[in-house]
Amino acid sequence: MAEVVFDQASRIYTPGATPAVDQLSLTVDDGELVVLVGPSGSGKSTALRMLAGLEPIDAGSLRIDGRDVVDVASKDRDIAMVFQSYALYPSKTVRDNMAFPLKMRGMDKDEQAKRVNDAAEILGLTEYLDRKPKALSGGQRQRVAMGRAIVREPQVFLMDEPLSNLDAKMRVQTRAQIAGLQNRLDVTTVYVTHDQVEAMTMGDRVAVLRDGKLQQYATPSELYDRPVNAFVAGFIGSPAMNLLDLRRAGNGVTLGGVEVPLTREVRDAAGDGSSVTVGVRPEDLALTDGDGVKAVIDVVEELGSESYLYAHLAEDESTTLVVRGPGRTKVRYGETIAVRIDPDAVHAFDASSGERLAS
Repeated sequence: MAEVVFDQASRIYTPGATPAVDQLSLTVDDGELVVLVGPSGSGKSTALRMLAGLEPIDAGSLRIDGRDVVDVASKDRDIAMVFQSYALYPSKTVRDNMAFPLKMRGMDKDEQAKRVNDAAEILGLTEYLDRKPKALSGGQRQRVAMGRAIVREPQVFLMDEPLSNLDAKMRVQTRAQIAGLQNRLDVTTVYVTHDQVEAMTMGDRVAVLRDGKLQQYATPSELYDRPVNAFVAGFIGSPAMNLLDLRRAGNGVTLGGVEVPLTREVRDAAGDGSSVTVGVRPEDLALTDGDGVKAVIDVVEELGSESYLYAHLAEDESTTLVVRGPGRTKVRYGETIAVRIDPDAVHAFDASSGERLAS
């Protein structure tokens, strides 16, 4: 096990161009599972490849267990990587696929067999050891790829979108298996995904990247409850947080003719600006029979235990809202609803910079 430290690490593909990874600084504690998440082009996979030694580091440093590995070859970093592609040898059995890296090291056959059997038991692959990859499901193949990494007993596991090729149900099952496996092995793990649900459910901490820059590095609950800017607020959460540019009025802002109060701290931080970007999560918008913001239903998503209502303001079709409603709702397309905002759950961001205002 080992601590991983990115210290102002940068990767620049073309001189003078925007860095793919721009002065990334974060620490992965010993035994921690950290997820790098962000949209396409955010630099998350490049950062992982820098850690793996597959991409050079153009500036800054990168340390594993206190050792600077900038000039250390990938094979000498004591890491193991699981890719999106299973990369299994089709002509070899599961046993031989898992043992292959140990064979390349020249390890004793008895030790190879012990490590493979131990990993197979952990992953539930014991009964499949003599099968070839074509006789396995997608989830089983991914577990074989993980087993091949586990038998190496590395200091650090690196996982690059390992669930992308699985169907939705298998993704959920394998996601839980990976998280449970990491807890059991207690090995430092860096996991890359574009799926914020994976990030929030798996990571001890999550690093949100955008255009090569680290936006926020925090626990899942902190990311959800206190996003540092409008980008993180809109990226984390499904459905996404409602982000609305609203005009200042009195002690708050107005939405659909209804005043939404803001704390004095937020008002002071906003200064004399004429508008504020207000964020409200769907679960913090409540349907009401009384006074409230009037909105017209565009789409109803019924999920059984709950529903999501996609609507636009009755007085402004360009302003849309997503509201979480009860399961088996009777609300339908074209109907008008009244919505009340929980003022204690309002997030406020600077309308120009997107940075969080004090609250």
